[in-house]
This record gives sequence, structure tokens and C-alpha cells, in this order.
Amino acid sequence: MVINVPLAYIFSLPFSLIDQRLFLPGFILGYWLSNLLGFLMLHWGGENLIRQHRTPVSIRRSLIISTLYSIIIIIFVLLEWLSPPTEMLKRFQ
Repeated sequence: MVINVPLAYIFSLPFSLIDQRLFLPGFILGYWLSNLLGFLMLHWGGENLIRQHRTPVSIRRSLIISTLYSIIIIIFVLLEWLSPPTEMLKRFQ
């Protein structure tokens, strides 16, 4: 969450500038894309580190964890604990 949430937040900025209702879908899309990239990087790094013993990546487990985190993010946005970047920019003006 330390890496993926800020990346997803930055990813959602252009969407929220178009329309604030696009913040949540943009955030979720950015979060899933950053998760996918992270899982691929972990897989490739681990594969290069240990070439003799390759363990398969559990896509099902990764999808379950990503779904749970996505639900948490949706709840945070709906409860307004996490606001669109445009709202944050208004506070600094």
C-alpha cells in the first residue's frame, strides 16, 4: 500500500481533472495496474535470483489480495477519507 496507493492516486489525477466522478474508477484502474506491474517485477526478480528452483506465481491469491485492497480503497473514497486530487489542490490555493 505504501507504493501502490500513491501511484494510483497520481494516476487518477488526470481523470479527476476531466470529471471528479472519474476519480474512483481511475484510482482503482491505477491501483490494479501498479499491482500487476509489481507482481511481474517480483516474479521476474525472483526468477533471476533463483534460477534452479522456480515457484509458480499464485495469480488467484494475488487477485484476492488486490480485490480486498480495492474494496478498502472504495470504502475510503465513499467515506471521504480519501479525496480526489482536485480537492487536495483546492485546499492549497
